[in-house]
This record gives sequence, structure tokens and C-alpha cells, in this order.
Amino acid sequence: MPELSDWSFPFPLQPKEGEVSFDLGCALNAVVRLSVKIPDDAFTASILGTERAGNGVVIRADGLIVTIGYLITEAETIWIATNDGQAVGGHALAYDFATGLGLVLPLGPLRAAPLPSGESAAVAVDDDVFVIGHGGRAHALKTQVFARREFAGYWEYLLDEALFTSLPHPEWSGAALLDHSGRLVGVGSLFIQEAHGDDTRQGNMFVPIDLLWPILDDLVTRGRSPRPPHPWLGMYAVEDGNRIFVGGLAKGGPAERAGVRQGDAIVAVANQRIASLAELFRSMWRLGPSGTEIPLTLARGQATVPVNVLSADRSDYLKKPSLQ
Repeated sequence: MPELSDWSFPFPLQPKEGEVSFDLGCALNAVVRLSVKIPDDAFTASILGTERAGNGVVIRADGLIVTIGYLITEAETIWIATNDGQAVGGHALAYDFATGLGLVLPLGPLRAAPLPSGESAAVAVDDDVFVIGHGGRAHALKTQVFARREFAGYWEYLLDEALFTSLPHPEWSGAALLDHSGRLVGVGSLFIQEAHGDDTRQGNMFVPIDLLWPILDDLVTRGRSPRPPHPWLGMYAVEDGNRIFVGGLAKGGPAERAGVRQGDAIVAVANQRIASLAELFRSMWRLGPSGTEIPLTLARGQATVPVNVLSADRSDYLKKPSLQ
């Protein structure tokens, strides 16, 4: 199991027991470390690596853990570490591609009480919040929400509204975002860096926890959301101004098989012109669930190229977790 990095936030940036209205010790201990091993031949191995580490948050008395899904996709083994030194094996129970959230089931009793849930919808811009990573108070950060807005990711991922915090946490993956009362309102997904006036602002993006509760029972009992999976093309698209280009292709994915090429500009979906990643994904997803044919209009050099891509269910390309 990888060792924890030897670092800490400056003392003034750490939350203090006497400065918060909740049990800080319990909140810190509810965040665990996940160490994950992925098979070398896994579909995501070349993209996300075969050894992954991040955080998870205990959300139920039975030890159920929520994390960010990319940490555990195609997991072969998972080890869960608590702040008091306990190590327990885990099982990748579910990964919901629409929200980006994943669930881990401990394979033994876990000495960590669940973190109470809050409402991410109630968190406002400029609210004081806390970002908690595994490792105790040294890995906990006082910060603020600077934006609530749409987020589109090149891996065919879209949130209508995500939470963005200033002051980045260096171990953001699966970290807990707590409101001022110490309740879980988000799960860490990304490091972000963007222009802010004449300066550059750095921070983290969090998936709102409100997205989990409507699908939690299905994720636990069925391993997937009750919603039909979105059509997936395996096409990594990037924005350049108001133009969308194919920056990469999943090897053997639907777009590559249909003849889409890296460097193609995506002009339209089903004859509807698009000018942003969000428009691209919404236009694709409106056509139907996975298995739907997606008509693309591409610009390749000086030529206009129509391509019909038979979409797929992303999960069909991934190794499924198994209990040994």
C-alpha cells in the first residue's frame, strides 16, 4: 500500500476544534484512504494508471463509502485505511458515469463513524466550507466556494451544476467537502486552474452529494443507476474558442471504429450545430440511450465529412469487479 505523503497545510488554514460547530475529530475520521490496484490490461490502465490512491467518505453505519468513480473503475483490489491505522479490504460496488460518483463496500468492520449528509443545493457562492482529506487535521483545509456552475469534461461527462472551491487541496480525489455545520455536501473530483482577471485562480471541483441520494439504493442493490446509460462514443473532445475538436480517441471505441480521426472538428450532431462541449453532449444524449446511432458532421481539412457512430454503453468496455 502506498505511503501517505509527508505534508500538511499551514496551521492557519487548518480547521480548529474550538472554531467549528461540529465534532471535528469525527469528521476527520470519516474520511478514509483508498489504495487501488488495476489490472495491466484494463481499458483505463493507460489513461488513469494501474495504481491509484485517493480518499473516500464513510456515509452509512455499515461502512459504505462514497468516492470519485475514476479511482475505483476496473479495480482488482482495494485497501481502505483509517486514521487510526486500520486496514480493510474493499469491493468496488458501483460507478455511476453520469454523476461520476462511486461506492466502495468494506469487506470487514470499519472503525469510522459516518459523516452526516448536508444539502449541496443549500451551499452558496462565498460560503465558508472545509475540504477534508485522509490524514487528520493536517490534511484539512478551510476555504470558500467561489462558483456554482455547469461543468463539461472531455471524457463525455457533464454536470448541470458543480461546486468550485478556492485554495486547492493537493489530494482532492474523493475528498469530502463539508458545509459550515460539518455535513457532507460534495465529493472531490478535479484540480482546476483558470484565468481570474489578471491572475490565475486555482482550486477544486466537487460533485454535489445531492446527486447521489436519488440513485443510491439502485447503486447498492443493482450496481448501477436506474437511468438508461448515455450513448458513449469514446471520443475525447476539446474546446478551442467556439469550435470543438477531437483531441483523442478511445482505442477500439465506437468513434474510432466509425472512422472519426484525431484533429477532426465536430461541426454538428444530427444536423444541429454545436459550439461547446455541453452542447455536444446534450445533443448526443437527446437522441437516445446507449446503442443509438449518432450522426456527426465533421470538418477534416477543407472537407465536410458525415459520420454515423453506433454508440455503446461505456461499462461494456470495462472490467467488472469481482469478490474473491
